[in-house]
Amino acid sequence: QVQLVESGGGLVQPGGSLRLSCAASGSIFSIYFMGWYRQAPGKQRELVAGMTSGDSTNYADSVKGRFTISRDNAKNTVFLQMNSLKPEDTAVYYCNVRTAVAMHWGQGTQVTVSS
Repeated sequence: QVQLVESGGGLVQPGGSLRLSCAASGSIFSIYFMGWYRQAPGKQRELVAGMTSGDSTNYADSVKGRFTISRDNAKNTVFLQMNSLKPEDTAVYYCNVRTAVAMHWGQGTQVTVSS
């Protein structure tokens, strides 16, 4: 089993920045993917950014050039640096971790972009 603890959400003005963190514990030796999804009210959950164990990354088109995913292997933590935030980035952001046998979700952290 993998346990995930997220932090870093909040309220920010348009154009501002936030950094999300997700610390993994438990059966972390088997993780091959760490990423972030988001879900806005009335919309489906979507992949925002992901990183494989081989450091390959992918981003949603809507966040390319603004968001950066990174990982601290020593602390088993994945980060999402979000710059130039827009009101349409408002959503609950979920950490996602995949192992060979299961997919795990964080509890979600609210990000609100508003003036």
